[in-house]
Amino acid sequence: MTKPFYSHGKLLITGEYVVLNGALSLAIPTKKGQSLEVVEIDQPVIQWQSFLQDKSLWIDTEFDLTLNAIFDEKNAVLARILQILQEVKKLNPGVFKKGIRFKNELEFARSWGLGSSSTLIYNIAQWAQIDPYKLLASTFGGSGYDIACAAAHSPITYQLAQEKPITQAVDFNPSFKEELFFVHLNKKQNSRDSIQHYRNSKPKYLNTTINEISSITAGCIQCKNIEDFEKLMQEHEHIISTIIKTPTIKEQIFSDYPRSIKSLGGWGGDFILAVGGAKEKEYFKDKGFSTIVSYTKLAL
Repeated sequence: MTKPFYSHGKLLITGEYVVLNGALSLAIPTKKGQSLEVVEIDQPVIQWQSFLQDKSLWIDTEFDLTLNAIFDEKNAVLARILQILQEVKKLNPGVFKKGIRFKNELEFARSWGLGSSSTLIYNIAQWAQIDPYKLLASTFGGSGYDIACAAAHSPITYQLAQEKPITQAVDFNPSFKEELFFVHLNKKQNSRDSIQHYRNSKPKYLNTTINEISSITAGCIQCKNIEDFEKLMQEHEHIISTIIKTPTIKEQIFSDYPRSIKSLGGWGGDFILAVGGAKEKEYFKDKGFSTIVSYTKLAL
């Protein structure tokens, strides 16, 4: 009997970095995600297949049920899969008593940074009946907002309170959403590297920053017009730029862009959020950024 599981990708609209310290953040699950099919098999092995969004086979490997193998770290992907399965076994020791075939299929490009790891973690945790936040903590780490998005069916606020996640569905359906779009920066940002950079920066006045970002998050949710939303985006960019000691993406690359731009998640890669219409989209295409997706096509 095949057991199907599914989870949504993620976009962190507000609260990047400081979500780790308890800032109220706005996160949006994406329409595209990742599916998982699990089938028990007669052979005493764990078969693993992963398919990309174009249906091509990306990973095809096999593990012994003991999961005692050690992969060369040079093969980082296989090493990470093995680590995930080993952690699953620790959290639920009886889960690998029989042979199993896993079939994963992404609906978005891995380079988009929409949560190829978090959707996998959530799907596996659903199957193994374990806490996905614990599995995330023992593998990839992070705030856990991406796990919350994987399970969500609408925009959410996410906040860590005494290291425990608090998630709430919110009505974020702005009247100006047709003026919002996402631009991919042609490179994938490593979330773990971004988190380490943030922690190394040892930001000052952190409590004040958390309160400011939480207020901006609430303001974005309640925003009624695009002008106010743009002001909040700019304020957010300035605050995060200050604490991580990094120029905003607009200062770095798009200084002549006439409207507002905001980084999402780890700065330096993946998608940015931009305000504008057809003319503004052409601006990014002219600069070599051709992956442009409207808000309504990507956000759930």
